[in-house]
Order: sequence, then C-alpha cells, then structure tokens
Amino acid sequence: MADPINPMQAVQAYSNTAKGAEAPGMDAPKGPGFGDYMRDAAMKSLETMRAGEAASARAVAGEANLPEVVQAVTAAEITLQTVVSIRDRLIGAYQEIMRMPI
Repeated sequence: MADPINPMQAVQAYSNTAKGAEAPGMDAPKGPGFGDYMRDAAMKSLETMRAGEAASARAVAGEANLPEVVQAVTAAEITLQTVVSIRDRLIGAYQEIMRMPI
C-alpha cells in the first residue's frame, strides 16, 4: 500500500517554490519543489494501481490468496478516488482563477 500523502509536505514544497519565484536573481530554494512532490505522488499512485492490477491477474491465474487481492484492489480504488478528487479540485481552482478580473 502506498504511503499516505502528507499535506504539510505539499505546503512546504509549495512554499519553497513560491520563495524562489519572489526573489529573482537569487539561488533556488534548497529541497524538493512542489512539482517534485506532485511527481512523486503521481508515481506512488501509479505503483499502487499497478500492484492492484497485478494482484487481480494473479487471482485470475489462481496464484494469489483472496485477502491479498482484496487489499491490493481496495488500495488501488482508494488511490483512484483520491486522484480524481485532486483533479476535480485543480480544475475548479483553475476555473476560479480564469473568472478573476484582470
């Protein structure tokens, strides 16, 4: 099962990225940026989805036990729901920004 996403790490990564944008000509902040955090979260999500898919394939072949398959498929389902929720919020935020007057 993938590690849960820590919102404080995302906030810290976003803050580091924002600090770099506020000070042109200065060195970029140390540590991972927001994009790095999002890429890592996406990779973990893909790994979880692939693990669920592999467990399902092993179950069809008769090579996996039921609790293992249920756990992997449930983790994949929760991951997919989380990704869809994040996508919906990002689209909503983008639409809200586009409605702002210039």
